[in-house]
Amino acid sequence: MIKKRTVLGRGLSSILNDSSNESSKISEKLNPNYSKISLKKISVNPNQPRTNFNDEILNELVQSIKSVGLIQPITVRKISKNEFQLISGERRLRAFKKLNLGKIPAYIRDVNDQESLEMALIENIQRDDLDSIEIAISYKRLIDEINLTQEELGKKIGKKRSTISNYLRLLKLNPIIQSGIKDNFISMGHGRALINIEERKLQMKIYEIIIKNNLSVRNTEKLINDLKKEKSISKFEEIYPKEITNAIKKLKSKYSKGSNVIFKKKYSGKVIIPFNSREEFLKINKNLNG
Repeated sequence: MIKKRTVLGRGLSSILNDSSNESSKISEKLNPNYSKISLKKISVNPNQPRTNFNDEILNELVQSIKSVGLIQPITVRKISKNEFQLISGERRLRAFKKLNLGKIPAYIRDVNDQESLEMALIENIQRDDLDSIEIAISYKRLIDEINLTQEELGKKIGKKRSTISNYLRLLKLNPIIQSGIKDNFISMGHGRALINIEERKLQMKIYEIIIKNNLSVRNTEKLINDLKKEKSISKFEEIYPKEITNAIKKLKSKYSKGSNVIFKKKYSGKVIIPFNSREEFLKINKNLNG
């Protein structure tokens, strides 16, 4: 009986199930073009864009490396004969340190400071677990420090200019609200709604209301729109006497919510009474001629 020959060697599942694996054997089989570098020789980039590392996710990575090894080597650049600086893979580096392993598989790239920063920032942006503020900060750093326009950045990372702009606008929020987004108290959608409030005190007041009442993004947008209407009414009341403002309020309560009075000059303009059906129109007509 002729034995079947295995084609293309062992599969990934076979490698992963190999109990003889040590911490770097996966990398050796999947990524042969790397070097093993002593952890003591690798320093962390002081300009590393990522600042938060979730302990639970880090521990999961530690267990994964312990059981099947490191699948993706880190990336470093050579600073001197015996010194390397991390470009990407700080979580992997931290996991190796937790495991007290002496060396880590690493790709060595010949890049300058600016290229190293660009690589780190772009690699960071492509992560799945980044919060909106971290992404916004990375975008801003690429624009400011690498001297890119929003359009050029969009082409580099495959994003629309409008998407980049929406993230950058989050950085205009009160720092406390930015922290709220980072800590998942509110979402990016909440943040985008809050940007429309220019007054910092009012912005914070609405933020507190969102958290206290667990408001959805849609309800937050409605709250902000209602507050804007109230502000416009208060400004209107400063210009026109009470009898005029009372008449407008009565008009709005008697007819549909969309009813309004638009003044072109101080006492000239038009009255708008919208309707959505034949019945609504006849009801309005009856009220006007009754």
